[in-house]
Amino acid sequence: MRVLLTTWGSRGDVEPLVGLAVALRGLGAEARVCAPPDEEFVALLARAGVELVPLGPAVRSVVAGTRPPTVEDAFRLARELVATRFETLTAAAEGCDALLATGLMPAGARDVAERLGIHYVLACFHTLGLPSRHFPPGRRPGRQSPREETDNRVLWEQDAQRVNALYGEALNGQRAAVGLPPVDNVRDHVLTDRPWLAADPTLCPARGMTDLDVVQTGAWILPDERPLPAALEAFLAAGAPPVYVGLGSMAAHVSKDIARVAIEASRARGRRVVLARGWAGLAPIDDAEDCLVVGEVNQQALFRRVAAVVHHGGAGTTTTAGRAGAPQVVVPRIADQPYWAARVSELGIGAAHDGPTPTLDSLSAALATALTPETRARTSAVAAAIRPDGATVAAKLLLDEVRNPPPRRPTSPRA
Repeated sequence: MRVLLTTWGSRGDVEPLVGLAVALRGLGAEARVCAPPDEEFVALLARAGVELVPLGPAVRSVVAGTRPPTVEDAFRLARELVATRFETLTAAAEGCDALLATGLMPAGARDVAERLGIHYVLACFHTLGLPSRHFPPGRRPGRQSPREETDNRVLWEQDAQRVNALYGEALNGQRAAVGLPPVDNVRDHVLTDRPWLAADPTLCPARGMTDLDVVQTGAWILPDERPLPAALEAFLAAGAPPVYVGLGSMAAHVSKDIARVAIEASRARGRRVVLARGWAGLAPIDDAEDCLVVGEVNQQALFRRVAAVVHHGGAGTTTTAGRAGAPQVVVPRIADQPYWAARVSELGIGAAHDGPTPTLDSLSAALATALTPETRARTSAVAAAIRPDGATVAAKLLLDEVRNPPPRRPTSPRA
């Protein structure tokens, strides 16, 4: 059996698909991944022995320029991704039995599957993009809802309109070109009425969060057996566990002052620092020996040996730190990051920083919470509850659904 997996987004969108591809391979299926051609993603898939089919522009070329992306950039990217999905996925899905899509609104993926007559699944790594009576939608580029509007039902309807404005014309133009009828609601068409949630239920419970029939598989974790670099091993052995500070691949426009604040806040708590350079290009603030800068390393191994993890609040980093039993300080900026920060605080496994711009005092206070014995004990308990087999669960389910597809409500064509 052959499966095509596709995404466009940060490492937190790509690595889970590689974990799923490896799990599918373990069950005898052939899986390939369509993903952005960033160098680190190419290396990631090569390390796992998974075929990469380049999809769209490199993420770093979009988010790590001299300025943050504008609304106009978002609309241009939306059109580009729809077109490239129709072209690239159609070729890559030849001979495949299923297509699973995730990442930035994968408009075009379901349509390719529909055209080819193969099984389609939409997966997500949190519930925030799923329509809900319990919370409003997140922000998207386009016309924003009035501030006085508080009815979640209305807000989600307006969210659907924003998705249509971003993707509708391009998607329906491509559908018409291959003989498919237009769709009215692009968002709900992409999501389907039965999306998958690739997140651990301890960290991200799905029950009651949406009216959709969500299938929660658990997080898709790619095992990492790489040794830590020799310099990092020596640094860890030279003293008490340090604080890890990393802001992820989407943090290209954070203030470089975050490095100074994080290092000084850690020092104020008597801790050394492992500073991840990342796309933000973080660097040490002096020549002191209590700070080591690292590139991309095995976080699964490293997080088991640190005192706390200060990060941006991506789903992948939150899950990795949670599994490792490492207390967390989340400094959220965009998208799902405030949600993960809130969950870390609610679970008692760390602290949620109030806002994206920490000061020495605010980050030091958050670290004080994360470094208590009580937080450490709670993180150990939560770590024991996080399941490691989500990718295998999803792989088995996907293969079962290809053989016996579940019923779906059809998409309503435009009147």
